[in-house]
Amino acid sequence: MPLLGGLVPLLAAPGTAQAASGCSGRPAKTVAFSTGELRVYKTRAHACAVTVAKKPGKRRTMSVTLQARGGRAVSDKGSYTRMAGPVTVNALNRCVRATGAIGGKSVSTGWILC
Repeated sequence: MPLLGGLVPLLAAPGTAQAASGCSGRPAKTVAFSTGELRVYKTRAHACAVTVAKKPGKRRTMSVTLQARGGRAVSDKGSYTRMAGPVTVNALNRCVRATGAIGGKSVSTGWILC
């Protein structure tokens, strides 16, 4: 890769958390359920969540909801093949809770990151 003005471009490696989920930050909590996973990521000031299907391909109803304590819930619901989300909330010094669902099966984290 050529150098541009002495700078080396920084690229996200394939398979990193951001490339796989659309969320930035470190993985904070993953909750598996029969049809997929609910993944929550945390940066200093924000939390992000996605619901990822265990077997992608077939279009089905998926949703993800994320709420910071004292704030409004943010959600993404629709008919997807691989994942719902990402959804992001401001979570600086706040607990968050997340819920994910795929095809009638759902999971919730309760209050986390406190």
